[in-house]
Amino acid sequence: MEDLRTRQTPGEETSSSDTLQPNVRGTAAVSSPALCAARLPLPGVMDDEGRVDESRLRMHIFKNGGVSPAERGLAWRFLFGMYPCSSTASERSLLQEQLLVRYKVMKRKWQQVFPSAVRLHLNGTDAELVAAVRYFDERQAQAQQQTQDQSEEVRDRLAFLELQAQILFERVVFDRGELQEAIRIIDKDVPRTNRDLSYYQGEGSGNLLVLRDILITYAAFHPEVSYAQGMNDLCSRFLEVLHSEVDTFWSFSCYMEKFSKDFRADGLHRKIELEAALLKELDPQLYAHLATDNMESFTFCHRWLLLGFQREFEHSDALRLFEILSCDHLELISQQVDRARYQERLARNYSTGEAYLRSAECLGICLLNIMTYTVGTESIQTPLNFSLFVSLQPFAKIKKVHFISH
Repeated sequence: MEDLRTRQTPGEETSSSDTLQPNVRGTAAVSSPALCAARLPLPGVMDDEGRVDESRLRMHIFKNGGVSPAERGLAWRFLFGMYPCSSTASERSLLQEQLLVRYKVMKRKWQQVFPSAVRLHLNGTDAELVAAVRYFDERQAQAQQQTQDQSEEVRDRLAFLELQAQILFERVVFDRGELQEAIRIIDKDVPRTNRDLSYYQGEGSGNLLVLRDILITYAAFHPEVSYAQGMNDLCSRFLEVLHSEVDTFWSFSCYMEKFSKDFRADGLHRKIELEAALLKELDPQLYAHLATDNMESFTFCHRWLLLGFQREFEHSDALRLFEILSCDHLELISQQVDRARYQERLARNYSTGEAYLRSAECLGICLLNIMTYTVGTESIQTPLNFSLFVSLQPFAKIKKVHFISH
């Protein structure tokens, strides 16, 4: 019987695209310019000049349960919008330089305003974090040396880009109080982020400091969002997969453009309301049972909805699930095709390993994309997304266990 934890995605056995696989040993690179020209070996996804068919990429991710680990780093750069799918390899090379310079200017700006926050303050009791500072400093020195080794032409081009970036960000004014508070919370959260993963152990412990700089830079230049607990876990996913400080910042920023509202109290509250309304619509019996146990507020769904089951699944499965949820495939294809595929899937038997995602998929495609529900006296119309249906699947298991045992 096939199992979700061991199933290989197409191309995982035969792919030898070592250039796609980041060097995951040690501290993440500042940037990854070599990936600009890398090929994405997915059938029919990339043309000869390096343009990506976005629809095919999203469909491939959804239909095949994600991409292989070797392909994931490059695929995510397109999936989350750091690289425009319409860009050629040569265009991405220029874009990479621009993103690198802009990030450096942004990071330097908050460091100049808050010089005491440049380094994470340690109490000396965490030996791994003390070592992390050393690894981080070594990586900074290597990056500085690489800059000095660049040709005069490249240095001139980067200097011009830096001047443009300085003009772009010179009028940005930080709210000192709010940013200092964000830095304080980040400094509490980052040392506790995924310390059980090998990526953040040994020489990789320096990645915690890379993560810190990314989060502070994001908070500084997105004051309407700033920083909220949970962003460290989310951003950690991007850093682990992309293994690049600059690429992680821009990919994370693109993701947050769509989902930053989930980190605000009102946004997450509305999402939990929708989850409850969806369960009430699909399974009124189970909803009524939860209501009798005073669980109708659905606050226990908070972490599922915010982090996409990051802590409920084995790590590699959680990455795949996040990738599948982020591809938005069901939201992009027509309802007519959805219904036809739903009818086909009803006639099939799925292995237990795939049943979780497949049953959520069938739920998602058999309903309309817009749902109307009522909160108090307010009637609300809102778009549905696949993540809400995936988050309903634990309820199906709860119902099965409860009603069979009783």
